Amino acid sequence: MGKCPMIRLSSVIEYVEADFLRQYGDQMLFSQRKALAAIKTCRNHYSPLMQIHCSNCHTDKFLPHSCGNRHCPHCQHHESQQWLENQCRKQVPANYFMITFTIPAQLRSLFFRHQRLGYSLLFDCVWDTLQTFSHNDKHLKGTPGAIAVLHTHSRALAYHPHIHAVIPAAAIDKNNRLWREKTGKYLFSHKALAKVFRAKLIAAITLNKLKLPDNSPGQWVVDCKSVGSGEKALIYLGRYLYRGVIQEKNILSCKDGKVTFRYLDSKTKRYQHKTVTGAHFLWLVLQHVLPKGFRRARNYGFLHPNSKRLIQLLQYLLKIDLSQILTWIKQRPQLKCSCCGSEMTIVRTRIPPILPSHPNRMTETLMT
Repeated sequence: MGKCPMIRLSSVIEYVEADFLRQYGDQMLFSQRKALAAIKTCRNHYSPLMQIHCSNCHTDKFLPHSCGNRHCPHCQHHESQQWLENQCRKQVPANYFMITFTIPAQLRSLFFRHQRLGYSLLFDCVWDTLQTFSHNDKHLKGTPGAIAVLHTHSRALAYHPHIHAVIPAAAIDKNNRLWREKTGKYLFSHKALAKVFRAKLIAAITLNKLKLPDNSPGQWVVDCKSVGSGEKALIYLGRYLYRGVIQEKNILSCKDGKVTFRYLDSKTKRYQHKTVTGAHFLWLVLQHVLPKGFRRARNYGFLHPNSKRLIQLLQYLLKIDLSQILTWIKQRPQLKCSCCGSEMTIVRTRIPPILPSHPNRMTETLMT
């Protein structure tokens, strides 16, 4: 039995866009409209073309452009890989932890209405909390380093803003020029983290004159767990950093105005299937488009981009072999000629598309 072809998100958009705009058009932000328009034309018959040439057998080939939108599940593979490589180049010899700071359900509508401000306050309070605990810890007594990534979705694509912070159990005491590490599988108390984080974020929300809901809970949730060397945690975070909130292989069907997709249940570790209307599925995806220019990932402390020389000095003093750390990273695949197997180069880009008379016609054209 042959393998079923993957359903592209651009195909889903083309199929249900009219219904989606009727139902959700008045709720959309500019950034969401822009993402919708870009993903719709990603590598299909609406997309501009690029010409690639083989210098060995002189074959020319025309391929559709990717849209390049950071929320498109079909694009940004190279950017995601570059981010992973950059983070791994900053690794230090310490046990890593992933600390997850979650916004309670009662505050989610507030954050959705004020996304740019709300997400910025969330980042600031997460880093402020981590600094507070690191400076007060009897083993660390210094400034930590952290990689923080904002996720706005649950596995089932519901709106669920939270920040994952990957942090090595180490700190720098600049006053005494000391590097300190903390051993073991315990870093900070998750209950204490939750209390301090809640206090800082509520204070920031109030200071910025946003109205807290009357039913705001007294107890919030922060999770803190050991993740070893940190590589697997970074891979998990990088998966949704540039490529949207759903992988196209998880879109199982699109017919009769409905879409079925699957997601991995965090508790059972089994795939669950969910069927919704096509319009609602697009809203589940597009509600997670970030405001224009907003950075989903940020580095702090001694892992900040401005601390490159400090990291290099630490790695030299601590005798870190980066060649061993980066062995698992794959090289970017090259364009190969289908006739002779030689490497092909891009010679022209942004060639206007010739729209097909039939929507199922392939856009890829081969010329010799």
